Amino acid sequence: MVSDWLQDFLKRDSASGVLLLAAAALALLVQNSPLAWLYDGLLDTPVEVRLGALHLAKPLLLWINDGLMAVFFMLIGLEVKREVLEGELSNPSQIILPGVGAIGGMLVPALVYVALNRGDELALNGWAIPAATDIAFALGVLALLGPRVPVSLRVFLLALAIFDDLGVIVIIAVFYSGDLSLTSLAIAAIALAVLAILNLLNVARIAAYVLVGVVLWVAVLKSGVHATLAGVALGFAIPLGAKEAPEQSPLRHLEHALHPWVAFFIVPLFAFANAGVSLQGLTWEALFAPVPLGIAAGLFLGKQIGVLLFCGLVIRLGWAKLPDGATWAGFYGVAVLCGIGFTMSLFVASLAFQHAASTYLGAERLGILVGSALSATLGYLILRLTQPGTAREP
Repeated sequence: MVSDWLQDFLKRDSASGVLLLAAAALALLVQNSPLAWLYDGLLDTPVEVRLGALHLAKPLLLWINDGLMAVFFMLIGLEVKREVLEGELSNPSQIILPGVGAIGGMLVPALVYVALNRGDELALNGWAIPAATDIAFALGVLALLGPRVPVSLRVFLLALAIFDDLGVIVIIAVFYSGDLSLTSLAIAAIALAVLAILNLLNVARIAAYVLVGVVLWVAVLKSGVHATLAGVALGFAIPLGAKEAPEQSPLRHLEHALHPWVAFFIVPLFAFANAGVSLQGLTWEALFAPVPLGIAAGLFLGKQIGVLLFCGLVIRLGWAKLPDGATWAGFYGVAVLCGIGFTMSLFVASLAFQHAASTYLGAERLGILVGSALSATLGYLILRLTQPGTAREP
């Protein structure tokens, strides 16, 4: 049977996916209406924070992308840590299939993008954009299908997305960090050491971790490494506590408290702030330009090919098996849904082309929207047509 926690998680992320879709649709509607000036002006609104010599000044869009998304990544850190210690990723036999699928689902889309953009050094910065999977959006599509999809396939999708998120975190740290400040990195290292000490001492007060985490976030922001990585580090530092006393777990408590805010406020707000693509003057030539085509093809074709190819190989070798109660048709439908990149793809795109906005203005978001929409539509249709019955929990 699936745990009560996991069922609740799946339901929340499914609902978040529906809200995410609504936020993206609203952004597109506003950006292509007479209110476009208001949308752009709102996101460009300067917001400053000053505390003594410390001065942070960013437009509202970057506060959302660098600040609120750090909370999103902290939740990912919490979820990954709990899953590794006691969840779906704690058993080696359960992680082979989604782990290998995630590798294929990141490698093949990146190769597709590179193949379509070779020769353009600036465009090649976006190679990682189609490598991401949006778990909330994908689970939202599965929610539309009701109980006809086996829970084992939902768990597989969740586990694959967790590995996918870890991969994207590594990519951001290695490939999308700017000029480094040694002073800020030193402060960040001290903050990480303090978090490690708090964890070793099994300090249960979440406020202590959050206080150090704020210092870590500012230091990482100033260091040239992307600030959202501070959120991941903070999530890893929160102690899980004793398994026999889950009600006293700081990690579970913080995860439970953050999840509604992330699912129903931060992620939809991020989608609204980043999905506003102007469709004025849109032509087929613009859609088939190398950057949007590479992203769309990477998400729609690369993802499903990569996941199926790599998972099929390990199943054929006998190292793993299909999720309980799943058919190859249903598994293929879920593989197609992995091509819904949306939130994470938009985030990576904001980093990849942050210094080339005038060159690829809206092109990357157009590719993400098209690739994600095609993946969501085909994945839904496949599962709708091949999963007519009512699935049981494994």
